[in-house]
Amino acid sequence: MVRLVLIAISGTPGTGKSSVCDVLALRGYAVVDLNEIARRECLIVGRDVARGSDEVDVDAMREGLRVSAKIAFLKAHFSHQMDVNLAVVLRCRPSVLRKRLEARGWSPEKIRENVEAEAIDVILQEAVARLPYVYEVDTTSRTPTQSADAILAILQGKTDGHAPGSVDWSEEVLSWY
Repeated sequence: MVRLVLIAISGTPGTGKSSVCDVLALRGYAVVDLNEIARRECLIVGRDVARGSDEVDVDAMREGLRVSAKIAFLKAHFSHQMDVNLAVVLRCRPSVLRKRLEARGWSPEKIRENVEAEAIDVILQEAVARLPYVYEVDTTSRTPTQSADAILAILQGKTDGHAPGSVDWSEEVLSWY
């Protein structure tokens, strides 16, 4: 029996999922872009006009997802909602994330929502509530290559410093008030 290992690469938009997964793909790993699958398989069920984002039928994706590789990284801010063996949530200091999202030309409202979500660990909390194995990688001052190296080290059992809660933005958040 062939065992399939699926690793969610999740995180708030702007934390580095695409850049890190590009590095992993260049190293020969299978990377599955869940947003691309959602478009191709007609799993976009609506448009959130206020947020300027597509709404994906995550349940249908989870049920219909087929991956042919033995080891694959699933890329999307909702990948932790798939049936995966473990999730790595990419994190980024809110002040740096704000700059990254501003560079994308996002609206102030969308930027604020995503920066606040990062500040209060929304995706991390969702992942921990659903999955037994969740780790964090702070991409704030790491290159995509360094972040990919950290992910591969986690897969080799080198998890020290990557447990949920190891990234803490509370000092920065408190400085907002």
